[in-house]
Amino acid sequence: MTLDQIVQAVKAAHDVHSALRIRGAGSKDFYGGMLSGDVLDVSGYRGIVAYEPTELYVTAKCGTPLSEIEAALDEKGQMLAFEPPHFAGATVGGCVAAGLSGPRRQQAGAVRDFMLGTKLVDGTGQVLNFGGQVMKNVAGYDVSRLLVGSLGTLGVLAEVTLKVLPRATAEQTLVFTVDEREAIARLNQWSGHPLPISASFWHDGKLWLRLSGAPAAVDAARRKLGGDVQGDMGQHWESVREQTHPAFSGDILWRLALPSTAGEPGLAGLRAIEWGGALRWYAGEQEAVRGAASRLGGHAVLYRAPESLRCREGAFASLSPALLALHRRLKESFDPKGILNPGRLYAEF
Repeated sequence: MTLDQIVQAVKAAHDVHSALRIRGAGSKDFYGGMLSGDVLDVSGYRGIVAYEPTELYVTAKCGTPLSEIEAALDEKGQMLAFEPPHFAGATVGGCVAAGLSGPRRQQAGAVRDFMLGTKLVDGTGQVLNFGGQVMKNVAGYDVSRLLVGSLGTLGVLAEVTLKVLPRATAEQTLVFTVDEREAIARLNQWSGHPLPISASFWHDGKLWLRLSGAPAAVDAARRKLGGDVQGDMGQHWESVREQTHPAFSGDILWRLALPSTAGEPGLAGLRAIEWGGALRWYAGEQEAVRGAASRLGGHAVLYRAPESLRCREGAFASLSPALLALHRRLKESFDPKGILNPGRLYAEF
């Protein structure tokens, strides 16, 4: 597949006002609003365009599997530090469009923090370039980061450039037996100290803590924190990243982003706590879940649910009139006829 083929497909859909559903591997079809439109399969537009280990960036076409990128980075001892989930063949375009980060987001930051530049095909078929290959490359609006998490509603992310980082030279996992209140208290206490904590995960009375960094720093932190030292925990953290861990089971899963110090929102079905207490997962149907999250200064996403519930609740919390107006103006600027992934982010566009 070529860039010109993507452009021509978008132009043709624009001319006849026909909706398109941009799709790479389809690994995140469950996420966001309902799927609609004719499939624009971009999985064939793949390959690493540029990788400069000394400059800490990689540029790849949207259909490139994350596994292919990470294999190239691994050869040089580097990584995508936000630790994106793969979900059975995820592509780099879908990774950026969904904006989902894994367990290491607690230490390294989110997808948006590593976005350097993009080549975008907008809703009229025009090819636009934003950003570059270094962190300080923007004068004015940082459109590249705006596109992270937009779920393909603003354009086809034909190419993306991401910052990469060296892998830690040492890692170790500690386990503590604590309830959820104690887990949150300890995580917030530890966050006030210079500890090399790269991931945390609480489930069913156990708190796993991953330390990453220089061997001396990891060893010092291990001695300071205590807990039970585990052996090779690579599979455990992979199960958290890929959400194959039992904590993520069930047909209905809510994802609450809250201040790490927030107390209990008064909901049943707590399944897991991540990111130092800032990310909490709840299973099952919930009453007034979004109101509860809002009162604590956060928000709730209906992360996974049957179609009937997704239609009724919507994946994301409703926008205020001012924010909705802003989002609509952005949508009209990039996709004036509203043909790209309609309803995927919000039902209004």
